[in-house]
Amino acid sequence: MRGGGLLVAGTTSDAGKSVVTAGICRWLVRKGLKVAPFKGQNMSLNSFVTREGAEIGRAQAMQAQAARVEPTALMNPVLLKPGGDRSSQVVLMGKPVGELSARGFFGGSGGSSPGKALRGGRQKELFEPVMACLEELRSTYDAVICEGAGSPAEINLRRTDIVNMGVARAARLPVVVVGDIDRGGVFAQFFGTTALLSLEDQSLVAGYLVNKFRGDVSLLEPGLDMLYGLTGRRTFGVLPYAHGLGIDEEDGLRVSLRGTVRESVVAPPVGADVLRVAVCAVPLMSNFTDVDALAAEPGVVVRFVDRPEELVDADLVVVPGTRGTVKALAWLRERGLADALARRAAEGRPVLGICGGFQALGERIEDEVESRAGVVDGLGLLPVRVRFGVEKILARPVGEALGERVEGYEIHHGVADVRGGEPFLDGCRVGSVWGTHWHGSLEGDGFRRAFLREVAAAAGRRFVPAPDTSFGALREEQLDRLGDLIEEHADTDALLRLIEEGAPAGLPFVPPGAP
Repeated sequence: MRGGGLLVAGTTSDAGKSVVTAGICRWLVRKGLKVAPFKGQNMSLNSFVTREGAEIGRAQAMQAQAARVEPTALMNPVLLKPGGDRSSQVVLMGKPVGELSARGFFGGSGGSSPGKALRGGRQKELFEPVMACLEELRSTYDAVICEGAGSPAEINLRRTDIVNMGVARAARLPVVVVGDIDRGGVFAQFFGTTALLSLEDQSLVAGYLVNKFRGDVSLLEPGLDMLYGLTGRRTFGVLPYAHGLGIDEEDGLRVSLRGTVRESVVAPPVGADVLRVAVCAVPLMSNFTDVDALAAEPGVVVRFVDRPEELVDADLVVVPGTRGTVKALAWLRERGLADALARRAAEGRPVLGICGGFQALGERIEDEVESRAGVVDGLGLLPVRVRFGVEKILARPVGEALGERVEGYEIHHGVADVRGGEPFLDGCRVGSVWGTHWHGSLEGDGFRRAFLREVAAAAGRRFVPAPDTSFGALREEQLDRLGDLIEEHADTDALLRLIEEGAPAGLPFVPPGAP
């Protein structure tokens, strides 16, 4: 039996597709349905490793958690990891298969060392495996909630689309378009998005969802009525602006830090002091969600920095993961941050390097894979030498550190040769400088508290970790809030009919249509 489905599209990138998809998944699973998320193609530096060792977008892993199912590669068959303005690593079914220029991926010539699985790297050739994944999910689940990418009205990319209307057309999925009213112009966005689609594509666009509304909904209703008159399509809900929804988002080439820096009010510090954490905003920053768990701690203040002066009053500096370790090293030196980090290490002040940040803290990097820069000197703060291999390491390690059990996940090409220091997860520690390839380790409550106690002692702060902060419970609360937004502010009966029955027949054509 084939399950129902829905495609959540958006008028723009960052309109709220990820959170709406997660909210619908949580609402449906609370109704007793077996539901899965899906995104045919994702562009993000924020990724996750599934239990079977596949790399997928972190947004889909979060949506799987909302659906209370284990994430798999089926939920995000194609992941693009930008390495610059014009090229990305292509990850197919959780494994890297090549590095391609944007022109090479979307249909022109270009690219280097494309994997055989891509047959030259053309996006359209991925359509069949993407649809096979969607069909497999639909044969297993009651409903599959698909997320689009960018806007379905990107008319320059429609011919090779494997994530928006291309998927909707092939699978006969109804489409709901999300618009961010906080940005302004949402009525024009809804109308223009619909009017730039072909007759066949428009027949699947069932209506709209307004996101991030502030104020009295009654003032918006005349506009929604006029929109219905212009398009023949209804609005399925008006979702209010919700503060503090720090859930994992995509980033493309632009990192959105809203998921890390909390907008919500947190409890006061337990001890006499707060702990200040400065995160170096390195180029191509990846998995910046590693510091989410720190930001959730009462009394921990997290900020992203790009100047050495901003490290002076920090109790902990984090050098995060990056898709370009050599590029990040050059940036740290150009900005004067490298010297500031060296001074901190000499003074015994805490520094934590994660993945690419760990590699940068080492003595030497040999890279003929990512940057092809050859041998490059690291910052020399840890006795580690890194050699980049062609094969990407994808793993879900479990270990122990600071007397606590630790779980994490690894996503890296660099292989570390640790030549001294105290063991720390898969890396090492020298004084108050720590380094590890493990992402996600700070989400473990016991380990995070033990690590923060070490940082506070080294920084001379009277900071005390809260004894009852559960990062897992906080994440569940956020996902429940997303489900509540859908349940309380959307027409759930109408959404359920769409999922089960598809788009209504006879939706009018809005001219001019696709060029």
